[in-house]
Amino acid sequence: MSDVDEQGRPEPPLAADETATLLGFLDYQRATLAWKCAGLDAAGLTVTVGASSMTLGGLLKHLAYVEDMWFSRSLYGQDRHPPWDTVDWKADPDWEWHSAAEDSPEELFALWQDAVARSRSLVEEALTGGGLEGLARRTWPDGRAASLRWILVHMIEEYARHNGHADLLRESVDGQTGE
Repeated sequence: MSDVDEQGRPEPPLAADETATLLGFLDYQRATLAWKCAGLDAAGLTVTVGASSMTLGGLLKHLAYVEDMWFSRSLYGQDRHPPWDTVDWKADPDWEWHSAAEDSPEELFALWQDAVARSRSLVEEALTGGGLEGLARRTWPDGRAASLRWILVHMIEEYARHNGHADLLRESVDGQTGE
């Protein structure tokens, strides 16, 4: 069992195999986003900073989309899950960012948590089936496919980058700061 920090985030293991380390850091980054968005109402989830239109609600919805895109769609070649399957992405490539303002905090958290749960299940299945070297079913236009290892590292990077945004946004909402 992993240690949990004062914000309720699972600490990544200090000495573990590659898989446990990667999954530990991804779960830590996921928990950081949950911490930065915790307890906010709809008004708090729509606050912006400076000239940016980015919001914490938009981050939740975007990262739900990214979870589904990399683990469900890319890794397993599945069709898009709702609500992504009804969006005209060519007409509105940033739909998840701005449509989040129309969703309640409960809807945003449920969408993100459901996507994370699906991703965890698919990663577990992929680890059993081919390990970190297993390749995604969807390929890039040149035919190359990302490995599960690459996807996990990319997801850690995606969360880490956006958690930096979440730090600024949360501080602007109610002054809460911390790593």
